[in-house]
Amino acid sequence: MGEPIVTKPSRAIYQLWGAAALVAFTAAVHAAPTIYPTGTTIYDPAKTWNGYTVFVLPETGAVLIDMNGNTVREWDQFSGVAGGPVRMLPGGQVIGPTGTLPPHQESVAIAQYDWDDNLVWQFDRSEQIERDGKAVWAARQHHDWQRFDFPAGYYSPSSTLSVEGQRTLILAHTNLENPEVSKVRLEDDYLYEVSWDGRKVWEWHANEHADEFGFSAEARATIRDALPNDAARGGTDWLHVNSATLVGPNHWYDGGDMRFAPENVIISSRQSSFIAIVARDGHVVWRLGPDYRESEKMRSIGQIVGQHHPHMIPKGLPGAGNILVFDNGGSSGYGFEGPMSPDGRDGIRRHFSRVLEIDPVTLEKVWEYSIPGLESYRFFSHYVSSAQRLPNGNTMITEGADGRIFEVTTEREIAWEYVSPYFGANAPETNRVYRAYRLPYDWVPQLEHPEERAVVPPDIREFRVPSQ
Repeated sequence: MGEPIVTKPSRAIYQLWGAAALVAFTAAVHAAPTIYPTGTTIYDPAKTWNGYTVFVLPETGAVLIDMNGNTVREWDQFSGVAGGPVRMLPGGQVIGPTGTLPPHQESVAIAQYDWDDNLVWQFDRSEQIERDGKAVWAARQHHDWQRFDFPAGYYSPSSTLSVEGQRTLILAHTNLENPEVSKVRLEDDYLYEVSWDGRKVWEWHANEHADEFGFSAEARATIRDALPNDAARGGTDWLHVNSATLVGPNHWYDGGDMRFAPENVIISSRQSSFIAIVARDGHVVWRLGPDYRESEKMRSIGQIVGQHHPHMIPKGLPGAGNILVFDNGGSSGYGFEGPMSPDGRDGIRRHFSRVLEIDPVTLEKVWEYSIPGLESYRFFSHYVSSAQRLPNGNTMITEGADGRIFEVTTEREIAWEYVSPYFGANAPETNRVYRAYRLPYDWVPQLEHPEERAVVPPDIREFRVPSQ
């Protein structure tokens, strides 16, 4: 490890400013500063799980950085998409959504490339749609996808991964009518599984299971009568499922609890704030929400609002078998009428975020990252975002709305922090990061092991922008 980087009040401060800056800038969406540091702003190599971090940006594409925030590779074939995460596989291969289908937050295909940008695999044959006046095939994928040997989408030392031959779970849209759910046409969430040779071998449609999601009579009435018709999208995005992960191997199933069969799917509805497990026969076999007053156990967790990326921590990692979720806050929910929601939509609101680790059997809250008290708003991403459990027990958090990715210890100490410097030319006010993943250095043998240099932040009370 090289000498630590000690920041000074100079031009370099914009790349290296750190720890106490949490108070000043981590909730840019609230305080809206026009100047704040980007790049790696905190880094204690002895306390972190060191590796590369990959994330995707709308205009740039996929980006791979080292712990000091240096960009070591970009993939522009993933630029311009709205379909969600890009992930790396062993050997430097990368896989994610390509092509965009506005205004649906959809991608044309899921594609896998090797390090030399050769196309290894692609799927785009779910549905024919009209694009630029022509009928084209598309995956219609949105928000998430998973490989069956990679159930939570991130690294575990217990996982054995291959770059070929795997099945893929895809979260997609399809448009249809179901008067028992809503008077308007639905843009429905659709799960399907494809084999390596491109055959659909399993599928699931959310609208067919509306009775299993725990909605109250008031919520069902709101969904039936108060949803707006979005003509541009061809239907109303009634659930907005933003995550779909495989349960994966776990000790609950090993002990006989069939709800947690490894190939069952965990889904997350942002619009209605429920998390559910869908069995292979299609039925919902486990659920949290949408109304967390439903039981004393749910009350102890507290109302989850607009959450992203709930998943079971994979075997081989600390907390394996627990559910980890980024509880965004913001607004969501159906059937909660009030002055701010006279039609019953978006009636539950909270203006701060939490990361929760929950025992799925007892519903005990095992661990939480949040900022308590009056300053709670300083950790807040009202949309996107995620969390990843690391092999050393730390948790990497994507506070996506502000482009902030950080790693915390079990004691909630920030050991690493990175603020994306990628501000879009078409959206210069945002450096949003949808979801980020940490991966081992040896997954990218094409690169030399990077130098790890500690980043020591300055005293924020003495920091000033240099005068001209």
